[in-house]
Amino acid sequence: MFDFVRNNKRVMQGLLLVLIVPSFVLVGVESYQNRGDAATGVATVAGQKVTQQEWEEAQRRQIDQARQMMGPQFDQKMFETPEAKQAILNNLVAERAVAAEIARSHMTVNDAALAREIGKVQSFRKADGSFDMDAYKGALAAQGMTPAMFDQRLRRDLTVQQLTGSIQSTAFAPRSVSTRLSDINDQEREVQEMVFPIAQFLPQVKVSDAMVKAYYDKNAALFSVPEQVKAEYVLFDAQAVASQVQVSDAEVTDFYNKNLKNYTTPEQRSASHILITLARDAKAPEQAAAKAKAEAVLAEVRKNPANFAEIAKAQSQDPDSAPSGGDLGVVEKGTFVKPVEDAIYALKEGETSGLVQSEFGYHIIKLTALKPAAQKPLAEAREEIAAELKKQKMSKKYSEMAETFTNMVYEQSESLKPVADKLGLKIETVDGLTRKPNPQLAQAPFNNEKFLAAIFGTDAVKNKRNTEAIEVSPSVLISGRVLEFKPATKRPLAEVDAQIRQRVTLEEAARLARAAGEQKMAAAKASNDATGFGAPTVVTRTREPAINTTAAIAVLKADVSKLPAYVGVEIPGQGYGVYRINRVAQPAQPDAERRKQEAQQISGMVGQAELFNFVEALKAKAKAKVNVQAAQLGTKSE
Repeated sequence: MFDFVRNNKRVMQGLLLVLIVPSFVLVGVESYQNRGDAATGVATVAGQKVTQQEWEEAQRRQIDQARQMMGPQFDQKMFETPEAKQAILNNLVAERAVAAEIARSHMTVNDAALAREIGKVQSFRKADGSFDMDAYKGALAAQGMTPAMFDQRLRRDLTVQQLTGSIQSTAFAPRSVSTRLSDINDQEREVQEMVFPIAQFLPQVKVSDAMVKAYYDKNAALFSVPEQVKAEYVLFDAQAVASQVQVSDAEVTDFYNKNLKNYTTPEQRSASHILITLARDAKAPEQAAAKAKAEAVLAEVRKNPANFAEIAKAQSQDPDSAPSGGDLGVVEKGTFVKPVEDAIYALKEGETSGLVQSEFGYHIIKLTALKPAAQKPLAEAREEIAAELKKQKMSKKYSEMAETFTNMVYEQSESLKPVADKLGLKIETVDGLTRKPNPQLAQAPFNNEKFLAAIFGTDAVKNKRNTEAIEVSPSVLISGRVLEFKPATKRPLAEVDAQIRQRVTLEEAARLARAAGEQKMAAAKASNDATGFGAPTVVTRTREPAINTTAAIAVLKADVSKLPAYVGVEIPGQGYGVYRINRVAQPAQPDAERRKQEAQQISGMVGQAELFNFVEALKAKAKAKVNVQAAQLGTKSE
């Protein structure tokens, strides 16, 4: 029962992500606010509309994420059904409902927690473990975000996770339930097998010409040859642009001189601190006691400056940094409250501050490392700059050439040669194209559903004109022209006669095997005689069965209220099996560790269900309403 979950965790995580923990956990709700035309709202939550534009953007985002995750297995049609679009709208409504609850409850995440989360991102760290500000800003810029935008988004996401996590983490399943499910999972069934193989009945089968003709007529679709096209095509992509774009040394030098700040590594400071906490509303005696303790700790630090980390572990009241000796890591401007930041930037490497008071209490700060600002030489930056300039030029050049490609294949539709000569493209030829993509050619640009629809279009087939320029993947355009069209046909009976005789022979033998097996099972039930059955073997849900998997599933599903029990099963490609179930029992010593894991999985499932119910309650609280008419219109639009 639980083996599928254990062995397919990535699949299950993906399903839970789509069905129960929608994009509000990973994407955040900030990006959905205050955009689009409110007059075209497809839903209303807490008095605010979800617009048609927001819905369509969420659909595009879901498709892009799935494309990145699934790679070659990605099928966009999965996301174009009314059900898939409606699920995304439901997620948007859920996101808004959660956002409304967060706003109502004034929930947030403090700066320190936010900084820790950002620091955990491995792609934002250098090889030595220090924070890489350039990588951080570059990654955000690639997504069109500033650090302030990213901080706001991450803060909201962490708040959502706190809210939803508190629901999931407190869920549990009664021990009796998990025990019962584990008992079912561990159940052992002793079974005896009797197989009636197809091969045993083959000599009894006589296939006539009439039987062959009847099969041929009844299963015409099996012998049809779909319409086919032989076509030529030209492909326009980034590679076609790259050969026409060059970057000179002078351009690289000029760019470097105009952007020197981008090649300057700013000063980096690493610090540690000891915190003696003090509540904001603390009374005078409490303030005096906290300050006295801080002064005592400071005196200890000054007496033994080399033992700062050990003193921090023992005395600091910051639960996050104390275990690591007060280490705050690499400090960035704006990360900490002003008094702490000012103190850090006033110290020299190895120096320790006096008492620094902030809204959190008294700090004793040590500057553990100081890396001065550094300028990257042009020689080291040259390759990076050249690549960036070429990328910029290619972007502009691509737009120009793509427009030329699109216009020429349409305006000079009698041939692909003009556009190939103009842009330096190669005309390729492909044969055997059908209306449906070929799974064995998944990566081929011509094996695209939109292109195939165009190449089989009336204008392309009858008039032999170029297809329009079709984008088959990001920044990849294709246009084709039909060279030869073959209409759909049906393979002659004489050509498939031997194939049909083989199929009919096997089907008839399988029918005889089933009849013999059912007769034997009826006799065994009546006499309770085990003669002819094989040696007993044990079938469970936790181990690979000794019998055929299809048969094992049937044995485990069989009614065992009365023993011995019998079940008959058609074994694909083999014949018919009859199974005698003699005994049902539990293992002498169940696997305690596995049962513990199963109990955790069951609790996790309960947590997911409770989270779903919680979000539904929030939707009701926010008076969420889906505009069915607008939603239906949206699911039908293309």
